Amino acid sequence: MGPARIRISGAATATVAALACVALAVPGAAAAPGGAAAECTAPTGPYQRPLEQYLGLPVDGIQSPADCEAVRAFQSAHQVPRTDGYADLATYRYMLAAQAAADPNAAGHCPVRSYRVTCVDMDRQLLWVQTGTRVDFRPVPIRTGRDTQETRPGWHSVYWRDKDHVSSLYDDAPMPYSQFFDGGQALHGHPGNLYDGGGSAGCVNLTVSDAAALWDLLVLHDAVYVWGTKPGTAG
Repeated sequence: MGPARIRISGAATATVAALACVALAVPGAAAAPGGAAAECTAPTGPYQRPLEQYLGLPVDGIQSPADCEAVRAFQSAHQVPRTDGYADLATYRYMLAAQAAADPNAAGHCPVRSYRVTCVDMDRQLLWVQTGTRVDFRPVPIRTGRDTQETRPGWHSVYWRDKDHVSSLYDDAPMPYSQFFDGGQALHGHPGNLYDGGGSAGCVNLTVSDAAALWDLLVLHDAVYVWGTKPGTAG
């Protein structure tokens, strides 16, 4: 699920000594082998019910062959990391993004301004960019900070950009397409698993491809607005 890219030339990066933050890695489930023609045999997943509801299936929370085929088709269509029909957290996050695509700010939580605002919805773990009511960058799944290292809510702005940043605190972990918006917290790509149920150390993690597209859109001093609570944290 790649957002449309809108290329805007960036300003020169500031020489700011920023703290670095990376995601907490937790091993994720591997995708089951087999192509679309293979029998769909994935068991009931932890997000079975919301996927059933979204896909218009009987909502009983129990995987059936029809459920498995429908979930697998959704995974393939939306480029979910696994495509075996198992309703895992990644599939649920992509479902939320697809569900929000038509009007991500329907609830009005992200302030509408005449200028560009990057909206970080920690409740749904989604990010999009809007100018007024126009969506410039459609919603994509993200991962925000874990307990005690939550992403800071409120208004921020991009103050430093570093395309090839590496963490100075976490063993030189890669943080591609970093766009720092508050202290050491940045929007950046994470080469690992975003959907393991853990959290970052305060940064807003995106897939590397989504982070690259966001890098092409934003410039220094662009506004960032963060709100909500990451599921599973105290807030």
